[in-house]
Amino acid sequence: MDNSFLSYYLLTSALLFSIGLAVVVTKRNVIVVLMGIELMLNAVNLNLVAFSKNDPDLQGQMFALFVIVVAVCEAVVALAIVLKAHEHFQSINLDEISNNSEK
Repeated sequence: MDNSFLSYYLLTSALLFSIGLAVVVTKRNVIVVLMGIELMLNAVNLNLVAFSKNDPDLQGQMFALFVIVVAVCEAVVALAIVLKAHEHFQSINLDEISNNSEK
């Protein structure tokens, strides 16, 4: 893989990470925030695989597989917490949950 293709992968990954970070910072819905976190993790995976393709000794594909497993576990635990929070607070809006927990 030439460095020109590597730069395209890195630019795409930076764009995906930036979009995910903007979603996490600006949105108030828990599900949308979780999607932003998943988008950031996928950007990291794209970086790992691109660098692994460029340097075979790096083993980035194994790291990417590990990140995918961690992302799946994070999604399962986070969705379980969201279901319990919705059951208790009757909302998945982060501002409403934060305001209700202070009372």
